[in-house]
Amino acid sequence: MTKFSPKSIETVTAQAKEQYEGFVKAGQEQTVKQFEQTATVAKEQFDKAASQLLKSYEDIQAANKATVAALVESGSIAAKGAEDLSREFVAYSQSALDKSITTGKALLTAKSLQEVVELQNSFFKSSFDSLVAEASRIQELSVKVTNEALAPLNARVTATVETLSKPLAA
Repeated sequence: MTKFSPKSIETVTAQAKEQYEGFVKAGQEQTVKQFEQTATVAKEQFDKAASQLLKSYEDIQAANKATVAALVESGSIAAKGAEDLSREFVAYSQSALDKSITTGKALLTAKSLQEVVELQNSFFKSSFDSLVAEASRIQELSVKVTNEALAPLNARVTATVETLSKPLAA
């Protein structure tokens, strides 16, 4: 059997201590290296996410501006259309009033009951025909104004759907 001397125990202990310190140092270096790699990856991921978030915010802000612009444009078109419709209605009302006054004067100067009845029948028929024609014209104008006023909003809805349909950037 081998005898251990105090010198050989010290040597073995010193070697063991050296190996242990080497393992600890290597472990620390590996841990620091992995931590730095993890921190780098985390920072890259954060920067990427922050960049995407900022771009999304900018996209949303641009979309909101475009939507407000479309609302303003739509409102302007609707207001102009309402003004045109009002003008048409006033013109028709004035024309109908003028025809009523003319017919009223003619009725006052009628020479017979037969002439009064003919004037009234003619007035009612022309008034009804005029009302039907004007109602059709106003309806067509209303549909046209509505379609024109909704066009900017429809364009925004289409653009928004297209934007939302695009896949998110990876």
